[in-house]
Amino acid sequence: MSDKESQMLNTSQSQERAIDAGCDDLQEDVEHQQVPVSKVFTSGERDEYVMIGRTKVLRSELWNAFGGDLQPGIHAPPPRRFANPAPLGLCGFALTTFVLSMSNARAMGITVANVAVGPAFFYGGIIQLLSGMWEISLDNTFGGTVLSSYGGFWLSWAAIQIDWFGIQRAYDDPIMLNNGLGFFLLGWVIFTLMVLICTVKSTVAFFSLFFFLEMTFLLLTIGEFTRSVGVTRAAGVFGVITSFLGWYNALAGFATRENSYFVATAVPLPGAKRAQVHS
Repeated sequence: MSDKESQMLNTSQSQERAIDAGCDDLQEDVEHQQVPVSKVFTSGERDEYVMIGRTKVLRSELWNAFGGDLQPGIHAPPPRRFANPAPLGLCGFALTTFVLSMSNARAMGITVANVAVGPAFFYGGIIQLLSGMWEISLDNTFGGTVLSSYGGFWLSWAAIQIDWFGIQRAYDDPIMLNNGLGFFLLGWVIFTLMVLICTVKSTVAFFSLFFFLEMTFLLLTIGEFTRSVGVTRAAGVFGVITSFLGWYNALAGFATRENSYFVATAVPLPGAKRAQVHS
């Protein structure tokens, strides 16, 4: 090989090394640049993965990093896209029932139940009614019917207590008013019995809730028809028990292993076990 050919070969190799070095520097610069993310989408059977650009992460890790949705502790995101509205409705029902029942039981010498009008309108009434509507949007016919109906009960009861509606003033005879209220409560005895029949294949706590509610309405009805203070006070005691059962069922709906050391235990009735086996 001549000197001229050797010189040309060395020059070509030097140029190739320079090009390779330039490409490496360019690649390093590109790797350190902040490339904007243009696509974020989910994957997996339950959308448990989130793709951020070319990075794949678990959705649960993002929930923990961002603090979830105002949940205390580590929050496991539910598989559904809509929160469970039942605990909210049950809490509204339980608190309003507790306040009125303490007055009916004449606890601490209370004989006037007007303090329950506020919760009956807003918490046990409007909030519970909204919870029932949200249950309907989740295709839960039972939950939507029950929560909406008892929300309507509290709204109507509050309307009876307020003078602006003139309902009580329309009755000149107090006995006629008691009988009218008795028929009003009797209707809820019938409705609650229908609901109770639909809970015989559920859990002990859920069935007990509507059983004690049925007894509460029944005693209130008898108390209005007979104008017996003792029966009404007994209804108040049953109502207090009903309210605590309502809170317990609500706790079972939102207390999880992620946010609480205590989780309500669901004890199924015998019918529920048979239905689960045959399904």
